[in-house]
Amino acid sequence: MTDPARQEQDQLKAELLAVALEAASRAGELLRDGRPADLGVAATKSSAVDVVTEMDIASEKLITDFLADRRPGDGVLGEEGASSEGTSGVQWVIDPIDGTVNYLYGRPDWAVSIAARKDGETLVGVVHAPVRGETFRAVLGEGAYVGDRPARVRPAPPFEQALIGTGFGYVAERRAHQAEVARHLLPRVRDIRRGGSAAIDLCDVAAGRLDAYYERGLNPWDFAAGDLIAREAGARTGGRPGEPLSGELTVAGPPGLFEPLQTLLDDLGAWHD
Repeated sequence: MTDPARQEQDQLKAELLAVALEAASRAGELLRDGRPADLGVAATKSSAVDVVTEMDIASEKLITDFLADRRPGDGVLGEEGASSEGTSGVQWVIDPIDGTVNYLYGRPDWAVSIAARKDGETLVGVVHAPVRGETFRAVLGEGAYVGDRPARVRPAPPFEQALIGTGFGYVAERRAHQAEVARHLLPRVRDIRRGGSAAIDLCDVAAGRLDAYYERGLNPWDFAAGDLIAREAGARTGGRPGEPLSGELTVAGPPGLFEPLQTLLDDLGAWHD
């Protein structure tokens, strides 16, 4: 006999996934097809090079309006200021363009990232990368997918053969320390990649296109969806040893590589400026 509570949870997850996929698709279409030829910076955040475009704002409005129509009782946390508590216990965590600088320059590595959480646990994650023609998705306990294909992390390579993704902050002092961490890490691994979108980097770990990934300074909307997708693809994720991933440090990789990378990053002080 099916447990009614389990059945209700499964129905909720299915509904949240459908809503997230449609919202991400609509926002992605707006961003891909509606990008102005003269797109410029609408505002800055942590520094003069940490930018917001008019399309970030338009994308977040499209997503939040869609969610308000489909699930009006849910809460929202968005990068560009959307914030509401809601009454259902479900919270949507939204990055309307993850990789805004890539988007501004016409580079392909940007995505719409949408996650749904309930009681502090992420149930659904969708990362839609329109120019790459890919949608990554995961439901808690049900695996991760790239389109309709199952996503799976690469088996852990020897540390010196690992291809590691990372990202850098926009404040000069933080970047200087991040460069020092990368300087010490680079000779010990195959190579380092810097793609410019944390959500895509986490999904690339999930899809076996990176062996592992780390970054300091992320916000919940940067990693909420990608974290679930990576974990459902077999990755371990976390922050400093024994701690969950956070703005202090985010690390993702397969068992066997995650642990030594996390330990080394902790020793190198990757968790502080």
